[in-house]
Amino acid sequence: MGGEVHGSPAAAVFDALGSDYEKAFASSAAHRASLTWLLERLSPGSTVLDVGSGTGRPTAATLAGAGHTVLGVDVSPVMVEIASRQVPEAEFRCDDVLRMPLPEGSYDAVCVYFSLLQMTRAEQRELVRRLTAALRPGGLLVLATVPLDVEEFDGAFMGQPVRVTSFAAQDVIGMVREAGLTVEREESTMFTPSHPEARPEPHLFLHCPARRRLTPAARAVTARAGSPCVAWGSARELGPAARTPDSMQITKVQRGDARCTRRPGGGMPYGTGISRSCACARPVRPASTRPPRGPGGAAAAGRGRSIRRAAPCPR
Repeated sequence: MGGEVHGSPAAAVFDALGSDYEKAFASSAAHRASLTWLLERLSPGSTVLDVGSGTGRPTAATLAGAGHTVLGVDVSPVMVEIASRQVPEAEFRCDDVLRMPLPEGSYDAVCVYFSLLQMTRAEQRELVRRLTAALRPGGLLVLATVPLDVEEFDGAFMGQPVRVTSFAAQDVIGMVREAGLTVEREESTMFTPSHPEARPEPHLFLHCPARRRLTPAARAVTARAGSPCVAWGSARELGPAARTPDSMQITKVQRGDARCTRRPGGGMPYGTGISRSCACARPVRPASTRPPRGPGGAAAAGRGRSIRRAAPCPR
């Protein structure tokens, strides 16, 4: 929904559609399944941003009804008025999400249901990146769109003229991954809105946990080491998602950065050693002081040197 909030093409379209939009999409089983996926993973009393909140149904109504704090944002003043009346337990704001502040770590979840289609591709990429940054650690983003490889295509939607920009399905997935999200579940379906002038359209739903970010302590370690690539954290800080198959407790923050850092203090207990000489932040096992055993189990003479065995590269 690019453009100014009042008088933008997107606002004009959805002002005209009003409640007809809700009626047209009320039978979407994929949308309901997507909300179920989100509800099953949200902690009680979570804070959720609904981007392109429309009439407030079903998204804001479902989430607020489950006890979550919901902020809905839409460029259409008509939609915001309808949503405020229909879902009084949620907050709705007439604003352009492209321009509104999105403080880092503000939300437990973000919903983006079919609200990117009137933005340019550059705006879509930037917004998904900003929305990802606005998630708290372990946050969730659900996104739905019409996966078509079109750019500034002039067409009609439920009798209203629209200019649509989107991506092919794999490019949508690539966009959310580049923003720092993991696609846990995806669903592709064909849906025909309940409107006499509607046509069947492909829908893609993506369900995405945010990758673990650095804790403040870990961020300070990397800042001192001069490396934004790898940082240390305890199992509690980084969580299971941050572990490699070798249980190395590391998390990458910038792909392609070849620098790495040691744990402060010089200690390198098993499972937390990182070689400073590697070219891709390769975790390694720390030195063993036990001499290798010779035939028959005896220690091999003169071979009591330390051994360092490299773990598989995580890339």
